[in-house]
Amino acid sequence: MSAATSPSERRVSARIGAISESATLAVDAKAKALKAAGRPVIGFGAGEPDFPTPGYIVDAAVEACRNPKYHRYTPAGGLPELKAAIAEKTLRDSGYQVDASQILVTNGGKQAIYEAFAAILDPGDEVIVPAPYWTTYPESIRLAGGVPVEVVADETTGYRVSVEQLEAARTERTKVVLFVSPSNPTGAVYSEADAKAIGEWAVEHGLWVLTDEIYEHLVYGTAKFTSLPALVPALRDKCIVVNGVAKTYAMTGWRVGWLIGPKDVVKAATNLQSHATSNVSNVAQIAALAAVSGNLDAVAEMRTAFDRRRQTIVRMLNEIDGVLCPEPEGAFYAYPSVKALLGKEIRGKRPATSVELAALILDEAEVAVVPGEAFGTPGYLRLSYALGDEDLVEGVSRLQKLLGEAKN
Repeated sequence: MSAATSPSERRVSARIGAISESATLAVDAKAKALKAAGRPVIGFGAGEPDFPTPGYIVDAAVEACRNPKYHRYTPAGGLPELKAAIAEKTLRDSGYQVDASQILVTNGGKQAIYEAFAAILDPGDEVIVPAPYWTTYPESIRLAGGVPVEVVADETTGYRVSVEQLEAARTERTKVVLFVSPSNPTGAVYSEADAKAIGEWAVEHGLWVLTDEIYEHLVYGTAKFTSLPALVPALRDKCIVVNGVAKTYAMTGWRVGWLIGPKDVVKAATNLQSHATSNVSNVAQIAALAAVSGNLDAVAEMRTAFDRRRQTIVRMLNEIDGVLCPEPEGAFYAYPSVKALLGKEIRGKRPATSVELAALILDEAEVAVVPGEAFGTPGYLRLSYALGDEDLVEGVSRLQKLLGEAKN
C-alpha cells in the first residue's frame, strides 16, 4: 500500500468519501445563491411545497416550546403519543393496522431510509432499486453495506418496472426490493394490480420490501395510492414502510419522518438511533402530532394547486421539439426525456449529456433543473412543479425559448 493510500494518510474514510453530494440539494443551493446575487433564477430543483406549514401545526409547536416537559430528553424512538397517532393515521389513510411498538420516529424520511437498510442489510446483500430513483436511495444502501442493483424503466412504460424485470435482476444475494409509488423523480403511480403482483412476487421469493409512502396523498386523476403491506398481508413480516410529514403538510424543514416494520427490526433501528441522534426534536414531534391527528384539508388545497401545475408543465414541455414528457400521476415532479436534444447546437454549444444540458439551461435561461444522471438515467431532466404558477409558466417559457433554438 502506498503512503498516499495508507490509513494513516487518508483524511476522509473511503466509505464516506465515496458518497456523492445530494444532487437535488446542490442544484437548489446553487439556484438560491444565484438568486441572492441578483440573478432572476427560477428553480425547479427542490422537491419542496411552496406553501407555508398550516397555522394550527405551527401553533402546536409554539405551545410545545413553552412547556418544560419538552425541554428534556424523551424516548429515542419517539414520543408515545405521536407513535400512537401515527398508528391511527396509518390505519385511516392506508388501511394498514399497526401497533405503536412497530413505529420509530426519525429525523425526516432520509434517516428512516438509512436506518431501515442498516437494520436489515449485511455486507454484500443486494437491494433491487427501480430507476429512475431518488438520489438518496443508493447512497443509503451503500452506507449500510448493501449493494444497489438498478432495474431501469423509461417513458415507454410510464417509468414503471415489471415483475419480469425484477425477477431478471434477482440473485442469490438479493435481500430487499425497493418499492416507491408515487415516485420521486418521475411521479409514476403503480396500479393496484401491478403493486399486488410485485408484493406477491416478493413474498414468493422471501424478499424484504422497503416501501416509501411519503407522497401517498399526492395522486391525481384516476390514479390511486395503495399501501403494499395492506394490499398483500403476507408481506407484513418482511416489509418496512417509510413515511413522514414533509410533503403532505408542507413541513420539509421540520424534519419528522418514521418507519413502520416488524418489532425486532424497529427495535434494532431504535437502538441505532439512540446512539446516532437520540430523540427527534420534541417541538417538531408535537407539530407532527398536530399534523397527523388533524384533517387533510390543507393537503387537499395543495393537491388542487399541484394538479393544475402538473397539467400546465406537461403541456408546455411537450410543446418543445425534442422533449417528451409523460404525464405524472403523483408527487410533484415532471421527468421529461431530452435525449433527442443531446448533441444539438444550442447557442454555440453542443451538450452531450443531460448534465451539460442542465448547466447550459442554468447559464443561458437562468432556470435550475436536475439532470437525469442524479437519478440513474442519463438523458432526462427532473422539474419540480411545487412552485408558484407564475414562476412555473415563466420558467418553462424560458426553456421553450432556449431549447427551441436547437439545431443539428
